[in-house]
Amino acid sequence: MKNPILFDIPSQLYTERLILRAPNRTGDGNIVNQAISDSFSELKAWLPFAQKLTAVEETEMNLRKAHINFLKRESFRFLIFKKDTNDFIGTASLQGIDWTIPKCEIGYWINTRFSGNGYMTEAVKALTDLGLNQIKFKRIEIRCESTNLKSRAIPEKLGYEFEGILRNDDLSADGNRLTDTCFYSIIS
Repeated sequence: MKNPILFDIPSQLYTERLILRAPNRTGDGNIVNQAISDSFSELKAWLPFAQKLTAVEETEMNLRKAHINFLKRESFRFLIFKKDTNDFIGTASLQGIDWTIPKCEIGYWINTRFSGNGYMTEAVKALTDLGLNQIKFKRIEIRCESTNLKSRAIPEKLGYEFEGILRNDDLSADGNRLTDTCFYSIIS
């Protein structure tokens, strides 16, 4: 396999209703930070990074690091926007990449006010297609807490295979209790 740094990975993807783009613009931290703030109570239940609100500068630094990781081919985070209004919807990433297999995991979160419209399913489908058909991953996983039914619905709608539940596999987002992790995968 060639060195992953040589892979041509598009910095923008387009779906019927969405634009997914790498976090490569100064100022992205403002819109992402606002979406986290707007969705804080829902995100806090599931995501360790959302246990406290952070300053815009911290979010900006996180996105710049994500852009560096994108260029280094270590992970591919995309910011998701509605095509017609340019509203920021959330993020979805190809992460946890193991180039020796090659395989990855998809992670995602959505601004609460846009949930329930199929946007994240559409975005994850685009990343699945990118991963399987362009990057040529042999396996893509989606993992989520067993009680996160909204998150579980996405791989189920997209034809991922439910591989099982690992009991007492992880800590809750707040670190206070053990949780069970659902594993889904799709293979080429």
